[in-house]
Amino acid sequence: MPHHSRQPSYRLHKPSGQAVVTIGGHDHYLGTFDSPESHAEYDRLIGEWFVNGRRPHAANDSTAELSMNEVILAFWQHVEGYYRQADGAPTSEVKNFRLALHPLKELYGHTSAGDFDSIALETVRTRMIQCGRCRSRINKDVSRIKRLFRWAAAKRLVPVSVCQLLDTVEGLRRGRTEARETEPVKPVLEVFVEATLPYLRPQTAAMVKVQLLTGMRPGEIVLMRTIDLDMGGKVWWYRPGSDQGPCGRHKNAYRSQQRVVSIGPRAQEVLKPWLRLNLYEYLFSPAEAEAQRDAERRAARKTPLYPSSLRQKRKRNPKKAPGVRYTALSYSQAIRMACKKANAAARAEALETGMPEEEAAVKVFVPHWHPNQLRHTHATEVRRRFGLEAAQVALGHAQANITEVYAERDLGLAVKVAAEIG
Repeated sequence: MPHHSRQPSYRLHKPSGQAVVTIGGHDHYLGTFDSPESHAEYDRLIGEWFVNGRRPHAANDSTAELSMNEVILAFWQHVEGYYRQADGAPTSEVKNFRLALHPLKELYGHTSAGDFDSIALETVRTRMIQCGRCRSRINKDVSRIKRLFRWAAAKRLVPVSVCQLLDTVEGLRRGRTEARETEPVKPVLEVFVEATLPYLRPQTAAMVKVQLLTGMRPGEIVLMRTIDLDMGGKVWWYRPGSDQGPCGRHKNAYRSQQRVVSIGPRAQEVLKPWLRLNLYEYLFSPAEAEAQRDAERRAARKTPLYPSSLRQKRKRNPKKAPGVRYTALSYSQAIRMACKKANAAARAEALETGMPEEEAAVKVFVPHWHPNQLRHTHATEVRRRFGLEAAQVALGHAQANITEVYAERDLGLAVKVAAEIG
């Protein structure tokens, strides 16, 4: 926990009879002791002290010569307090800021923050390129660095002119930089999904099926609880992070946006075995999956369990112990491992049919895919059958142009036009 300074006290200066408060080693005289005017002046100074991160507020335009490390440390206290979910858990932006500020601290941590300029920012960006970060990620990280300096300028830690100079640095453009480009996320073919399912635990296999049928985000499927499901009609409604019970979280919860996912009969049949009597319990539990795996391994043992083995308790690293629910990352990792197992099984089968060992060793039977691609697959199918507006509603997008990213264009109409006219 960061250390917080004790609030400066309102005191009597006996020689003058005035009220006084000491902030940052300097005495501020407030007027006649215990007068309304002195209390008002005290409240003003303490208010500025709080807003300024429990530091003295500069009364003029001069800014102290703070090092970059000192400014980053002050900003980090703001990051840890500001970027939090409603239940107090840090958001992903905390990790993003840590990665964005690392090259800044590495190159310029010992220098004066007030001397940082556009050339220095471009130097930091070059280091990001050398580290292999992709162009879109670099642009976002540079924006985070600019955000740090805007915050520091508002707190009078650096001159405003620094922010104005950094704003002249434009983002990297596609095809005009040495930064690595990333391929857009594409839908995953259902045949690859079906080939992966046998190598997933029942929990994650159910998550994949439901996500494919509903198009919800990975971060929404891992949050599913019985309390968040409205099962009163033919179509169920799922509200991630509903106001009932402990606070769940979904992507746009901080914007006070409601997210409602429609669940049809096929997805309902997948979910029914996972519904909980404890309404606030997560449907899909990695701890439960681990316990089932241990039971299966125990049943498959070829040597008996001796009393000494039964008395021993398996020691776990608390940091690696399975949690009460999956995260988007652990869900994606489970799929990646299943893809590896599916490829290993396919290679073994290919060797049995006579495929040369060298060819089987390099052949990819099931390409690696991740949960976000299931959302793209669902969006593409909905758009093909019902149009762009239906895909927009299914994905929960506020704007149709966002849906364009997820739903691949159906070229069937273009083929028909070309065949008849072209």
